[in-house]
Amino acid sequence: MAAAEQKKSYEVVKNFKGVNTKANRTAIDKDEFSWLENAMPIGYANLKIIPTSSQVFDSGNVAVTFSDIPSFIGSVNIGNSDYVMVFQANGSLEVFNVTTNTKSVVKTAGFFSGSGISLAQWKNERALILDPQKGYFTWDGVNVVAVGSVGLIAVLTGGTGYTSTPLVTLSAPNDANGVQATAVATVTANVVTAITVTNQGSGYTAAPTVTITGGAGSNATAVASIESFATGTIFVNVLTGGAGYTNAANTVVTIAGGGGTNAAGRAIISSGQVQYVLMTNVGSGYTNSSNLTVTITGGGATTNATANATINSTPNVDIASFSGRVWIANARTVNYSAAGSYNDFSTVSSGSITLTDGTLHGNIQSILSANNFLYLFGDDSINVFSDVRVQTNGTTIFTNTNVSASIGSKRPNAVFPYFRSILFMNDYGVYALVGSTTTKISDSLDGIFANIDFSNPVFAGEVLINNVLCAAFNFRYNDTVFTNTQRYIQAVFFDKKWFFTSSQSTLKYITSVPVSGVLSLYGVANPAGIFNLYRLYSDSTSPISSIIQLALDPMGDPIRDKQALKLGVEATSGANTVAFFNATIDSEKGSSPSYSLASNIIWINNSGDQVYWTNTFGAQIGFATSGYNLYKTDAQQWGKYLGSTLKSLTPGFVINGVQYEHELRARF
Repeated sequence: MAAAEQKKSYEVVKNFKGVNTKANRTAIDKDEFSWLENAMPIGYANLKIIPTSSQVFDSGNVAVTFSDIPSFIGSVNIGNSDYVMVFQANGSLEVFNVTTNTKSVVKTAGFFSGSGISLAQWKNERALILDPQKGYFTWDGVNVVAVGSVGLIAVLTGGTGYTSTPLVTLSAPNDANGVQATAVATVTANVVTAITVTNQGSGYTAAPTVTITGGAGSNATAVASIESFATGTIFVNVLTGGAGYTNAANTVVTIAGGGGTNAAGRAIISSGQVQYVLMTNVGSGYTNSSNLTVTITGGGATTNATANATINSTPNVDIASFSGRVWIANARTVNYSAAGSYNDFSTVSSGSITLTDGTLHGNIQSILSANNFLYLFGDDSINVFSDVRVQTNGTTIFTNTNVSASIGSKRPNAVFPYFRSILFMNDYGVYALVGSTTTKISDSLDGIFANIDFSNPVFAGEVLINNVLCAAFNFRYNDTVFTNTQRYIQAVFFDKKWFFTSSQSTLKYITSVPVSGVLSLYGVANPAGIFNLYRLYSDSTSPISSIIQLALDPMGDPIRDKQALKLGVEATSGANTVAFFNATIDSEKGSSPSYSLASNIIWINNSGDQVYWTNTFGAQIGFATSGYNLYKTDAQQWGKYLGSTLKSLTPGFVINGVQYEHELRARF
């Protein structure tokens, strides 16, 4: 008597949930994936292959490339044009106008530092560029200007005979594209008593000369100071004011040593003492405070004043535009401009704050303006500035609240707004900050963090993929499973689900840019040393390598062996696309040989023989069906857990379900 046929069992996976690397492949839900690359789990029976990247061409159909190794990429909107700004390792800046499809060289090699650049935007008028060493610059779409601006102006001699307010003229800025500063005088009892800066100007690398004319008076003189955010500059602090100073014009401030050049100051005298030293040139290149000296001589003093100098040696960290001001972070200090100004850091409503929070264990790592707050990130803390307002005396106040005392990030380019939350990545997870609550959203990615190469930067941004707004984090990953190489991949998040993307070229840097109302990601890649500009997720017709690795499923009975019999894949392709797969049946024991799945049509004649077709060139051609197909194959594999791995180069298709046929075998 023939043995009874084993009962066949079936399993169907359609409720696609996203990737889960936290647990072993045998321990995740049957609707999750142990790896999901270039396939987006949009919803039930809708696992859609994503578009690949496309190289960007300019209006003349020439590929957009850059002259040197990129070190930072960002985007801004000026007027009605969106720009991708690419800073390079040789200190140059090149930009691509996404609106007009034109590329231009803004600054050549050596102008900026080769790394550490940060970028923000002032209204829709100009880009704000912060160089870690060389200071603060703006770009209005045409000219880059150093924001060295005029600070205080001190009256040295009040002059005589002024019956009306004289005209105050400040000399032009050192940068030809800068803005000339303006000031007005105050006259009391026929002498000039004060000069107030009304426009700080920009492009000053040294203090301007101050000329006072008119008003029917004469002999009033004044000196101006200069403000700069460059490192290697110095400021003089008066320790003792001395005594007996009668002649300010003959008082000499000498600054020596320190390894730098050009620093100069003017002693401001009142009541026979030096009150402070006004910096007429903050100098450059100062690094050594041990041999930096300041001496004050002359002026008829009976006792000389004493002073020392402080070197600004801490690199600039980050820049943001918030509440009608510019905010610049340096170490634990944040400087903020005056209300309504991007370049005034000296008048009464400007200022600075140094964080003394015990929760900020190091320096500020990044600042971000979003959702009517200014977020300040430390390694393991987050503060929020809000409610910025000017008091009746002209000074500015705001609230400073710590919202996270244990979680932060030192990855400044992986912090960005997403809907009404702030997403950020650190070296152990991805988090969402909503209001004052920080929540980890990357539990399902825990298995990959040990393989991320954090010696390379992490960049992130928002992007529409398949008409869904997603958050994408770009990093270098040590792939020990599929390629045995280090490669750049993107971890993409939406609707509480994660998946990975690749084949977007070797993109080290990415940035979000709106293109015709579609939020896109642009990136720079360097295959064979050519630095090309790419637009991610924009090409839905070119081949893309997808990897779909499903869970190992106990099929309802984890202690019983199963014999795999068949594998089926439901997929829908476009009108002119036919999907092809290579598939394996997997178990905890290993994987089967690879099976090829395709929707080929085989022609059979009346004798049962296959008919082959050739074209006019004698080449054999085949037929296949697009649209919905059930791809199926016999399969051989056994184990207590069964799953599958699907690989394809076909673009633009959708997997609607995965089906297994198996027979139950012995327990234990």
